[in-house]
Amino acid sequence: MARADSGILDRIRRFSISPEHYQVITLIALVTLVGIVFTGAGVRLTASGLGCPDWPKCYGGYVAPAQINAWIEYGNRLLTGIVSLAVIAACLLAFFRKPYRKHLVWIGALLPLGVIGQIILGAFVVYYHLPPELVIFHFILSMILIDAAFALYWCSKYEPGERRYSTDWISTWAVRALIPVGQLTIFLGTITTASGPHPGDHNEELVRRFDFKGVDTLEWIVQRHAAMAVIFALSVVAVIFIVRRKGGDSRAQKPLFVTLGMICLQIGVGILQWQLHLPAWLVWCHVALATLLWIAVLWSVATAGQITPGTKGALRRHPDAASSS
Repeated sequence: MARADSGILDRIRRFSISPEHYQVITLIALVTLVGIVFTGAGVRLTASGLGCPDWPKCYGGYVAPAQINAWIEYGNRLLTGIVSLAVIAACLLAFFRKPYRKHLVWIGALLPLGVIGQIILGAFVVYYHLPPELVIFHFILSMILIDAAFALYWCSKYEPGERRYSTDWISTWAVRALIPVGQLTIFLGTITTASGPHPGDHNEELVRRFDFKGVDTLEWIVQRHAAMAVIFALSVVAVIFIVRRKGGDSRAQKPLFVTLGMICLQIGVGILQWQLHLPAWLVWCHVALATLLWIAVLWSVATAGQITPGTKGALRRHPDAASSS
């Protein structure tokens, strides 16, 4: 018995995963985390938020009853299990990646912790009957998880020293400045959805919407969300001009154009859904595109790279982490 245990331990110690295979694992984790955002939005917009009024069971059982809303809600919970396996794999396999990279281990550890937080938060969302504040926090935590998953995927693509540093600190910081602008735009979008006609209710159950401006709340927040979206688009245009200027580092140009195109598409979808009185399927498209738009912003920031250490605008970081981002 002792020899068998020793043999298992030896196999574990000798086990390793190549950078290429580990990168695939991190991509799977990122895709599943994006997918759970898509399905979570579907739960809300199909009025399935309380399709299963209890948690973790559904109507007291482990199999959802023959009701479409229950299937949608419970299916989203089951998908969380797939997401959990993907993020656990990304976390644990970071220890066995050869060559070993400590910062990948730290980033990977954030994923299962975040998913655990999502599961706990999801239970509270159901228990308290979908309060908009908790639903918004649920979505924001998903975005934070996507941040970590994207960072893990991107950092796993490169070995230390493979990517050149940038000497153009103006372009690098201009691209980074898009992060708070994008975050504010998306945050206003979550408040807009929580003020609209799709609060996630089920069987005519009363679910609270935001009404801080009375009956004018939805129109008031829509106007501000739209204005912020325009500011976001103009900010991206300004950054494109900055990176394309003479002597600028233009390597983030492609993802910036993708980001601008997606913002324009979002604005078009937003106008259309308002004109059509917010059909659920179009609101879902808006949420899905917002998630992909945020990935485009992360792509832009990652592509802009790091500034040459010791020069103006450079951040002090561990050299291994800096050269990989």
